[in-house]
Amino acid sequence: MKTYDIGIVGAGPGGIACALQAQKHGLSFFIIEKGSRIFQGIIDSYPKGKKVYATIPKSETGPFPIEALAPAPDKPPVEEYIDTIEALAAKRGIAVQFNEDFESMRKDRDAFVVATGNGHYRARAVVLAFGSNIPVDLGVYGEAKTIARKLDNVQDHIGFSTLVIGGGNAAADVVAALSRAKRDADDETPVYWSNRMEHFEINTDVARDLGEEILLGGHIRILQGALPRIGEVDEDGVDRLTILTQEIDAGCGVILKQAMSFPMKHVIACIGTQGPAPIFSQIGLQQITCTEGVCRIGREGAQLVILSPDFQTSIRGIYAIGGAVSPVYIEIQEEGSFKERKHTNLIYTAVKDAVRAVDHIAARLSA
Repeated sequence: MKTYDIGIVGAGPGGIACALQAQKHGLSFFIIEKGSRIFQGIIDSYPKGKKVYATIPKSETGPFPIEALAPAPDKPPVEEYIDTIEALAAKRGIAVQFNEDFESMRKDRDAFVVATGNGHYRARAVVLAFGSNIPVDLGVYGEAKTIARKLDNVQDHIGFSTLVIGGGNAAADVVAALSRAKRDADDETPVYWSNRMEHFEINTDVARDLGEEILLGGHIRILQGALPRIGEVDEDGVDRLTILTQEIDAGCGVILKQAMSFPMKHVIACIGTQGPAPIFSQIGLQQITCTEGVCRIGREGAQLVILSPDFQTSIRGIYAIGGAVSPVYIEIQEEGSFKERKHTNLIYTAVKDAVRAVDHIAARLSA
């Protein structure tokens, strides 16, 4: 079995950045990807035609660590951006082993053996760049498993009121895309946008697109502080989701509750994903469970992986980057203390992580 310098799990922005940086250092590598295309995670999560922004976190000054991976300034649609990245990979000779599901990994003397459903790969260092692809549970009473987690086909919602759940960029993108399609079809059925919090957190570029859609006459109705409560089948056999929109104290111990019920086939829950804690546990990576007094950023009960400033895990030679460690991880400081770190799930962040991790690997292998 050939031994590579670096094994890369995932062909998203972080994975492709790892490959490009490995080429820069003259390191050999392999990439395995469970999907059938490069950037499969973006393909699966972005609505058709969505613009791709070169968003840089406020805490960063830029530019992109690898400019070739930065979305163009004219904000290309996702399909065009993916075509550009695939052409770049072909030009640079980056071969990806597609439809390879990561199953396990074990140490084998001075290297690691990565097992997939189709075979085994061996590398001196491994970068886990597979993103956060485990959907967050809605947490409702009853069943709500048929609710979509992304917008597959806008035409399925023409003529029907649609509920989009979530307070972030992904939800805002879906709301704008649905509203635009309904407006183009002269469909006046509204798009309801609900969030369990009172505030929505979206970046400037997404807010601008959404604002333009509202100004153009999009039928968007905001439901702040709305809580998904019940997933059930009604008397006609239709799967429905009920959300609580308002509570009024009527006095004498009586509370009036106002709710709305939507067919689940017209509900899209963009409430995010969580990190691959089960996979980290299987590999044996050290994690910390968020509890009151331990975490200020992370959600209570979440498992946060422990990383060095160079994104090396508790096992020497294994690194975790990008969405795999978003939205929060624990960084171990040089003096041995721990610090909770917020980690934005952006293309820029994944690319920056990759450069730092591969640079560290290159230094270790040349030592």
